[in-house]
Amino acid sequence: MRIAVISRVFSKAGGGAEAYSVNLVEQLAARHDIHVFSQQTNRPVPGVVYHPIVCLFVKPRWINQLLFAFSTWIKTRQGFDVVHSHENTWHGQIQTIHVRPIRVNLFDQRQGLALAMRWAKVVLSPRLLTYVILEGARFKARPGKVAVATSDTLKAQCERVYPHCKGLIPVVTPGVQLPSQQLGQSAARHLLGLPDQGKLILFVANDFERKGLDALLNVLCRLPIDTRLAVVGSSDSAARYAQMARSLGLTDRVHFLGSINGLSAAYRAADCLAHPTLEDSFGMVVLEAMAHSLPVVVSGPNYCGLAQMLKDDEQALLLADPTDEGGLYQAIQSLLTDPQRSMRLSMTALAFAKKHSWNEAARHCEALYASVAKVPHEAL
Repeated sequence: MRIAVISRVFSKAGGGAEAYSVNLVEQLAARHDIHVFSQQTNRPVPGVVYHPIVCLFVKPRWINQLLFAFSTWIKTRQGFDVVHSHENTWHGQIQTIHVRPIRVNLFDQRQGLALAMRWAKVVLSPRLLTYVILEGARFKARPGKVAVATSDTLKAQCERVYPHCKGLIPVVTPGVQLPSQQLGQSAARHLLGLPDQGKLILFVANDFERKGLDALLNVLCRLPIDTRLAVVGSSDSAARYAQMARSLGLTDRVHFLGSINGLSAAYRAADCLAHPTLEDSFGMVVLEAMAHSLPVVVSGPNYCGLAQMLKDDEQALLLADPTDEGGLYQAIQSLLTDPQRSMRLSMTALAFAKKHSWNEAARHCEALYASVAKVPHEAL
């Protein structure tokens, strides 16, 4: 099939949603004619056709999102068997939903006057109104159009605010690529410019606040002085967190590595991954860490979609409340001081990861492609 993929930032370093689209394309490119429409890309997949979409300005983001949606609509209306959108657009037969719907944030659990006041706020805000309208168009029921969630948690949220979609949203969870190279911990740390001695906790995110870095920095103060933290990701708040680390006396113990194209060395360098996220539709970084046999501390199923598939102290250590710094400290400390528990979780994590491949995710998507390709999409 000739497939158009819409992803504004097509790069594994962009974040979980972006890595999801890249990994799917890697699997599909061997069997299909793939065309990627993006504003930013490092062209990570050879053999596909890249179509640059002009970015007039990055901010305000809602205007750029609207222009991106319109431009990709024009360029993909004809000539493709399937249009697969990973973005907030009204067009595309396959709409993969990666984040909690904006209607959950705005309207969920509100009734009467509170709901009316919130709608008034939306109507008076061009930014919010644009996002609400675009998202509503994504979920509008039409023949040959399917909204796909990346976790059961996200599916439930979508169905709650878009009840007409109940029972109609399939779930295609992210997969994982098992590492091909067995880089040693010492070599990995040297490659990243990290100290060879001591324990190392890994934190990977592009939204430091939402993924729980505040709690993690406070917990690091209570851990032994030779325990360090590697922070991987590009965040608008990076400078603020660097200042927080300085104010806590952690300057020499926290290493801000920025974005890394390929996280394998970071996983190999660490002794555990800490992911005390406050909200995560799935948590791809957790699955990737598990594929590298890295023991994991992660927020429980109320906060992280992947955690619904895990059992506490079997595949990972689950946090009932990621803001509970005492619980986070105890979980990390137990991994760093109990070699037997750490080794056991390392082995069970790898066994879990082996059951979730990107090839399987791609096969699910191909089945969806086959079902929608029979319906003309020019009117979407």
